[in-house]
Amino acid sequence: MDIQHMWQKAIKNTEIMRTRVHLLETFTHTEIPYIFLAESTLNIGDTVVRKGKVLVEKPTIILPGNPPQLQGFEFEDAVDIDANKVIDFLLIRGVRFPSLKYNNQTSLIDIYEGLLKKAIEHYKDGLQRAEDVHTGLIVGPEDCWQLSVLIFVGAMVSRSAEEDIKRLLDRYKHNNN
Repeated sequence: MDIQHMWQKAIKNTEIMRTRVHLLETFTHTEIPYIFLAESTLNIGDTVVRKGKVLVEKPTIILPGNPPQLQGFEFEDAVDIDANKVIDFLLIRGVRFPSLKYNNQTSLIDIYEGLLKKAIEHYKDGLQRAEDVHTGLIVGPEDCWQLSVLIFVGAMVSRSAEEDIKRLLDRYKHNNN
């Protein structure tokens, strides 16, 4: 599958079922843990579970002019394309990520024996019972997991932007008084 087809499929089928409550940190790095669920294409009726985290370094609005750096997303394995080409692909479509390092670290790939709908409820309930306000729950296509995770991270960066501006202005006023 080429990157264009993957992108269309990810945009159409990615759902953020549960976002993290906390915004991203403005002046330090943020770990964004996630659970990604997808219908298994090999074991029909089962669900692929991918747990990991994306480390985002200093997500602020004032950014260096360098393009973002994507690490650990395995684009080379999936579509034989390097991360820089993925960034170019997204830029051409008007998708911009702040010029920071986004380092994906997958900690677990597993199978949930049951349908996707059942898996969603299982993981939602588990996160709620654990009072986990940090971990996001994402559903998307198994073969486009990288782009689904990037969509989730992009949503978190976007949601944090307003607060980042306030914090930057507060710091500026404090330092200039």
